[in-house]
Amino acid sequence: MRICCIGAGYVGGPTMTMVARKCPDIRVDVVDVNAARIAAWNSDNLPVFEPNLDGLVREVRGKNLFFSTDIEECIDKADIVFISVNTPTKTYGYGAGSASDLSYVEACSRTIARASKTGKIVVEKSTMPVRTADVIKTILAASGRKFQVLSNPEFLAEGTAVRDLESPDRVLIGGDEDSEEGRKAIETLASVYARWVPEERIIKTNLWSSELSKLTANAFLAQRISSINAISALCEATGADVDQVAKAVGSDSRIGSSFLKSSVGYGGSCFQKDLLNLIYLCEHFNLPQVAQYWRGVVEMNAFQKKRFSSNVVEGLFRNISGKRLAIFGFAFKENTNDTRESPAIDICKDFLGEHAKLAFYDPKVSKAQICADLGIEENDPRVEFCDSPYDAAAGAHAVVLLTHWDEFKKLDYAKIRKSMTTPAWIFDGRNCLDHRLLLELGFLVRGIGKGNLS
Repeated sequence: MRICCIGAGYVGGPTMTMVARKCPDIRVDVVDVNAARIAAWNSDNLPVFEPNLDGLVREVRGKNLFFSTDIEECIDKADIVFISVNTPTKTYGYGAGSASDLSYVEACSRTIARASKTGKIVVEKSTMPVRTADVIKTILAASGRKFQVLSNPEFLAEGTAVRDLESPDRVLIGGDEDSEEGRKAIETLASVYARWVPEERIIKTNLWSSELSKLTANAFLAQRISSINAISALCEATGADVDQVAKAVGSDSRIGSSFLKSSVGYGGSCFQKDLLNLIYLCEHFNLPQVAQYWRGVVEMNAFQKKRFSSNVVEGLFRNISGKRLAIFGFAFKENTNDTRESPAIDICKDFLGEHAKLAFYDPKVSKAQICADLGIEENDPRVEFCDSPYDAAAGAHAVVLLTHWDEFKKLDYAKIRKSMTTPAWIFDGRNCLDHRLLLELGFLVRGIGKGNLS
């Protein structure tokens, strides 16, 4: 058996690496139009940072895992073709601001139809709107060859991708359950995962249930984050502690504690995009009340980011013009270099809009990426890029922690305090620091859902 995955990004690269490692008799080709990205996958400097991923890649690369730009050749020789390309929110035309842009998916489908001399199993790995499979089916059918289209959405989390792939909660496979060919295709893909995933964790559904399940899962997770963030605002107003509230609520077995950590808001490539897509679908199918329900989750996330940046300005005497702010972290979460929809982007834009000077430190995010996200030049006099958090904090009026990197919890904050302008503030946007210790060291401290602790 041969597998080809179109798209060498955050999903395609790690997923196919795990498939290759667990199935040494299967050749896995990961292809992409981006030659630089493919070159990076073939180097010692992978384009994706993920704990323990580099070792896995080195173990199987060149044996049964190959990264290539020979897209059509690899498609033609494959038995199963995964589509793992970006499906961003449309920024133009019909559905702008909410619908998914499926141009990459359509282009992949046309390439598969053109390159394939025989029929194949085509797998949606990207997060797709419900009924996207109809688009793929229609394009493939026009080739005159027989294809089976499956939905196999990813549920890995960046920062823990290797662990999630090694031992997934579930593997979801949707296909045509009403035809023998469809059922056979489902079982073929299931047999690949069954090499290392227990059978009871492999869930088989129809196409539309699988496509909708991915959107629903991400919507539910984002909802939980927005729910606890909404309560964090009330905690600050009343004197309650959001962490204590979350612990009490999460101890209820009916609710659970997952995703009840208050913060500056959710980010990443999925939550916002999938919520907007879900809203669009609800409006498309004339369900305005349902659309409005989910829109509230998006609005709460935007409110939380704006509320945090406003609290920073308020704490610094309603004026941050010309003041140095040390920005600790820019990735949307720890253990990844991904900045897509990172709360840090909007928050830092707010600071720049107030004429602050920003000193950035993130252990994995590049200067070029930060500048691209903020829409500024690398030589912009308002920003500085530092090699350590200590350099960023030197002379700063405030430390603004935006990403929960473990190293930030281990810093010598007494040293940092001495290097800063007084009064020295710390705004902990992830509630990951020891606030009591920081207060003892002489910092003014503000967290999420805790009010002014000083």
